[in-house]
Amino acid sequence: MNSDLSLLHPYPFEKLAELKRGIMPPAGLSPIALSIGEPQHAAPKFVMDSLIENLHQLSRYPSTKGSVILRESTAHWLTKRFDINSTFINPEKHILPVTGTREALFAIAQCLVDRSAKNPLVLMPNPFYQIYEGAAILAGGKPHYLNCIEANGYLPDLEAIKPQQWRDCQLMYICTPGNPTGAVMSQNYLQQLISLSQKYDFVIASDECYAEIYYDEAQPPPGLLGAAANMGLTNFDRCLAFHSLSKRSNLPGLRSGFVAGDAKIIEKFLLYRTYHGSAMPPATQSASIVAWSDQSHVVENRNLYRKKFDCVLSTLANSLRPQKPQAGFYLWVTTPIPDTEFAVRLYAEQNITVLPGSLLSRDTHQDSSNNNPGVNKIRMALVAPLEECQDAANRINTLLSHF
Repeated sequence: MNSDLSLLHPYPFEKLAELKRGIMPPAGLSPIALSIGEPQHAAPKFVMDSLIENLHQLSRYPSTKGSVILRESTAHWLTKRFDINSTFINPEKHILPVTGTREALFAIAQCLVDRSAKNPLVLMPNPFYQIYEGAAILAGGKPHYLNCIEANGYLPDLEAIKPQQWRDCQLMYICTPGNPTGAVMSQNYLQQLISLSQKYDFVIASDECYAEIYYDEAQPPPGLLGAAANMGLTNFDRCLAFHSLSKRSNLPGLRSGFVAGDAKIIEKFLLYRTYHGSAMPPATQSASIVAWSDQSHVVENRNLYRKKFDCVLSTLANSLRPQKPQAGFYLWVTTPIPDTEFAVRLYAEQNITVLPGSLLSRDTHQDSSNNNPGVNKIRMALVAPLEECQDAANRINTLLSHF
């Protein structure tokens, strides 16, 4: 067995299930799940139609590199969405389809980390998507957690990272908009990070799967590659951006996304993936092409989330007092009692499941004020229908009235 497997933490939802074990919620209240970031809006019918119409392609093996049309459609979306000169993105060199960002974010560490180095650091936000940590550990890297707290706008404090830590860094995961905080990295922030990557020779893996869920149509969140292009780094050296149809198009079951950026890394990642065996099925490629080529369903998707946030924020304004995130579909809320206790009581008394923030973070042993930045926080995913989100907010107020 790979001895590094013993270093992996249980997944947050396993820990949550253990917290809930043996508890019987009120039978008269229907269950409402706000714990998992799984979109519940309807999948676009035209995408499902395309999938069905192309099932005959199951009789052939797919190419790991994906079809030219798929790479061209993602390149067109990428350059238009992030205002990148189309001549800077070559679909032949800069784009690679992946079977969802989850597997690609994991696989990139296996491809990039040199475990023979003295101290192969993999930097990541804290709280974080646990795939980053597991990927680093199984690649032989050493996770280094960067606390994202309110005082820093829920972004890693780049100034607090020591020069030796930058020198040891091989790979840095970022998530913008952030999970679970919804914090957006500005173009200036991204460009500062890119400059550091050039100075200290590490790769940035930017998880941008929430980039299409935002609330001001005039201010879409910037992305890593757009920031690189705007500072003249048109070869995207050491920069990789990961995108997915799961959140953007309500297609988590399609398992479709892409990675784009540094052509030298993309070339080696393609080699890795050829052995890894993660080619996207042909029918999925066809469905993905039509999804990336349409924007109207994405605008409507944002409208649905906007209504839910307006409703829940208004209902909880005088109780939990949540702050509206910059983007994404999570609320990152401070709890009046320890987060795990709050989550247990909410389930036991109101049949609502939320995710305790401490399960999404690690204790960094930095100081007493922010050892684990998820303590006394909960993550609420507003993915359920509007009526359920409103009902959940009312039940949360009922629980709080008993405090």
